[in-house]
Amino acid sequence: AGVGKEAEREPGSGSRAGGLIRRFPWRAASDGGGGVTPRSALLRSGPRQQPEAKGKGLEYCLSQFLCLASLVLLLIFLGILVVKMVGSGWLDRREDSFNLLPVDCDQSTDDFCQAKQKDLTMTILHELYNYLSVQAGNFECGNPENLKSKCIWVSEAKEHVMNVTGSSPQKFEAALHWLLNSNKDLGIWLKGRDLSEVVSSVEEVFCLESAHPQMGLGCRFRRAVLTAITNLFLFFWCLIMLWAILLFLRYRWRKMEEEEQAMYEMVKKIIAVVQDHYKEWERNLERYPYVGIFHVRDSLIPPQSRKRMKRVWERAVDFLASNESRIQTESHRVAGEDMLVWRWTQPSYLSDSEH
Repeated sequence: AGVGKEAEREPGSGSRAGGLIRRFPWRAASDGGGGVTPRSALLRSGPRQQPEAKGKGLEYCLSQFLCLASLVLLLIFLGILVVKMVGSGWLDRREDSFNLLPVDCDQSTDDFCQAKQKDLTMTILHELYNYLSVQAGNFECGNPENLKSKCIWVSEAKEHVMNVTGSSPQKFEAALHWLLNSNKDLGIWLKGRDLSEVVSSVEEVFCLESAHPQMGLGCRFRRAVLTAITNLFLFFWCLIMLWAILLFLRYRWRKMEEEEQAMYEMVKKIIAVVQDHYKEWERNLERYPYVGIFHVRDSLIPPQSRKRMKRVWERAVDFLASNESRIQTESHRVAGEDMLVWRWTQPSYLSDSEH
């Protein structure tokens, strides 16, 4: 405080303390802890190895995961291709199960009647299954007949089955009734006008659709390749996103490490400037034993680099305030203006004894 008053009394002091007159807005920093911290301990105080080790470990795990995901993606692609190529073949053999359907003859208990009714119902359902599967396959494979939907109108299906089998409309409706009440999956879907609703009677049936379209080998291959490529495209974009995240993390880790190294270099430079200023004051080469914080910044960082080095400078100031006891942050009035300054608190003979 005495020194500050002396500065106010001397009108010519502005020439020697020109670097301390400018006023810059700056937040006040807390005093450092007690005790003497050797200069060698300053370089070891920053945690350098932990972020790097943690970053490299996470990077290694992500790289291994992406390699495994690429291998799984290839296996999934081949699996989809095989299922699409081979899977439809055993579905086409569903028509053989019609011969194993149970006898359903509620009108008569005669064995001969039941057998005849079974044969007629199975013939109608077999022909209906073939017709619907062919139409659905045509719709899926280019639609050469310009069908509006895979669901065929019940009147059109009835006309086709009656022409092929020679059965009556009553027999066709009886076959639909048996199909509606059966708990077996025969590959024929009964749908009403609202395709999302479940029909409960034959009168509500509006159209019929095959659950297993009958497609040729070329069509199945094209559809399998298209499905596999679509799924591969989705997995590919997922992998791209994961790789992008990995590259971004690697970039951030590298920038953080570079910024931390730059911060420690700035701390060493600040300590050297403040200590040299104190030694010059002891030799009566400087008027004050303290030096302005912004004066140190302006002497260490060129004007064109101050915006880019702002974060490094702020981290260095915070590090000195919390980890360096030899430098004390004070507020002094110089030439009528309050300024934040740094003062070297360790005498020169103690500093020289360290060496």
